Amino acid sequence: MNYIDMFLEALAAERGRSPRTLASYACDLRHADERLPGGLIGATSADIQEYLGHMPECASSVARHASALRGFYKFLMTEKIITENPTANLELPKRSRPLPKFLSVHEIELLISSAGDTKNAIRLRAMLELVYASGLRVSELCELPMTANLGDKLLIHGKGAKERIVPMHERAQNALHKWLAVRGDDESKYIFPSHSKSGHITRDGFFKIIKKCAVLAGIDPTLVSPHVLRHSFASHLLAGGANLRAIQTMLGHEDIATTQIYTHVLPEKLQEIVRTHHPLGHIGDNEI
Repeated sequence: MNYIDMFLEALAAERGRSPRTLASYACDLRHADERLPGGLIGATSADIQEYLGHMPECASSVARHASALRGFYKFLMTEKIITENPTANLELPKRSRPLPKFLSVHEIELLISSAGDTKNAIRLRAMLELVYASGLRVSELCELPMTANLGDKLLIHGKGAKERIVPMHERAQNALHKWLAVRGDDESKYIFPSHSKSGHITRDGFFKIIKKCAVLAGIDPTLVSPHVLRHSFASHLLAGGANLRAIQTMLGHEDIATTQIYTHVLPEKLQEIVRTHHPLGHIGDNEI
């Protein structure tokens, strides 16, 4: 009996995991099944600890494999296929988590302005404005259906088939309105249709276009990606005084711990608050 397929079917049916997530879990679990002594079913806690310990030094890769294994063995326990969970006391080596890259507000302005120098400029400007205004994931942006447009808000179907509503400021609304006025394809259900197999602009297509925008804006293209724009959205909101819980909701993070990584922007902001509002903050050393 193929327990991996059973687990994946349960994930799809009960938790609504995306095809991309299921494919990733399938790959990780089959890799482990081939390399663990006795396979996944016969592996001990020590076997799994050693297996993860010999993986390449990539924190995200190790964490992803560990997550797949934990979920798999929890499923086997629930189904009473095994009586002991070998990942119950799993310990992962602690590795520093890199801070998210983000652009300055000025760089964002340059990037959006550069959209006017590319083909399909109105569409591209709308996409850039939406990502930075609402913090969308690139897949959420590319797959936006027409029904997502609520005027001053967007209804987003995020990870795990979870819905959230994110606001759009007036500039983003105007950019979207201009695009919809010239979009032309009334047959497509997508806001950003294309002739691709999926029927909408692809992640790779958008990725390549914004790299070109970065070059036109005089920004190092290696520093620009759809995810960097999402990071910039969150970092700039937090630096501006937005509530961390509100940012969590807009980003669609399930755990507040995921959102807390953006607190890297706080030290500079706190210094500015002290200088501006503390009664002695404006007094220089030479005045003491």
